[in-house]
Amino acid sequence: MIEVKDLVKSYGGHKAVRGISFTVESGKIYGFLGPNGAGKSTTMNIICGTLASTSGSVTINGHDIYAEPIEAKKCIGYLPEIPPLYTDMTPAEYLDFVGRAKGLRGAELAEQIEEVMELTDIANVRSRLIKNLSKGYKQRVGIAQAMLGDPEIIILDEPTVGLDPIQIIEIRELIRSLGKKHTVILSSHILTEISEVCDHVIIISHGKIVANDKLSDLEEKYTSDGVLELQLKCSAKEMETLAESLAKLAEDCETFVEKDGTCRIMLKYLRANDIRSAVYSQVCKSGITMLAMIPHEKTLEDIFLSLTSDDAVADETVDEKNDVADAASADEDTDSNKDDGDDYKPLFG
Repeated sequence: MIEVKDLVKSYGGHKAVRGISFTVESGKIYGFLGPNGAGKSTTMNIICGTLASTSGSVTINGHDIYAEPIEAKKCIGYLPEIPPLYTDMTPAEYLDFVGRAKGLRGAELAEQIEEVMELTDIANVRSRLIKNLSKGYKQRVGIAQAMLGDPEIIILDEPTVGLDPIQIIEIRELIRSLGKKHTVILSSHILTEISEVCDHVIIISHGKIVANDKLSDLEEKYTSDGVLELQLKCSAKEMETLAESLAKLAEDCETFVEKDGTCRIMLKYLRANDIRSAVYSQVCKSGITMLAMIPHEKTLEDIFLSLTSDDAVADETVDEKNDVADAASADEDTDSNKDDGDDYKPLFG
């Protein structure tokens, strides 16, 4: 349905999008996830044809967004981060204007306006000026205009920013309902929003795609290991002796002594190999008092942070150096970054 190939967008010497490629299949809700400044909105604008790329291609249902812009854009309904509303119009007037701009006329236009107002629950404010509506209702009007023309693909860029908790829940429910009839691309940096609404996740960081998978497969891939935290009442020496025996059960082991004297052992293990029973037995044999056994498993937030933090920053640094350095210098920079990546990192905390 959507095919993006080798997309690049540069602003002077800065590359906002760095050669990304992905496809969007019909009938799914896609989450386009990344930190602020990652290149999400730039990519969305290029896909919708409102911003020219430096290089690369975007094809919508077989139509090139630049060679056949009218045919390609007919397939898309788009809500930018800031809804393109004319605030001195009422929702009914605004939707009539947008519908006519999309080529709708007569009974078809009137029918679609009524349908999208019903679906977005704005019929009760149809005659009020948009400037007097709450932000939540303004977002609904923005989504309604994206739905006009019955596009196969609806792209929503940060649709819940600035909304209160009740409005956020209502907009998420609306997005879920849209997914029953349309392919939806939801751009966001809110992790709970992506995990609650989307089927498939594309994570972008520093203009590059760092993950592209079904949400369930992504969680399975990156959460195969966990950390088991033991809180113990013992001396540091007793803890170290216990840790030596527990290390045989785990992938890795770390020890800590808190300011209040509480000892902690962190055991990294594969979730498929549940070590809790064996660990409990070993602690009992040692005679040490165990205050708590706490399993820690990776969440979408942990996955997001691991994919968009240190390694991504290092990659960006290398790319920027390569733009201005010769090949030999670039190789040295790359090697040095690889060495940095081998530095010791704690298992948890």
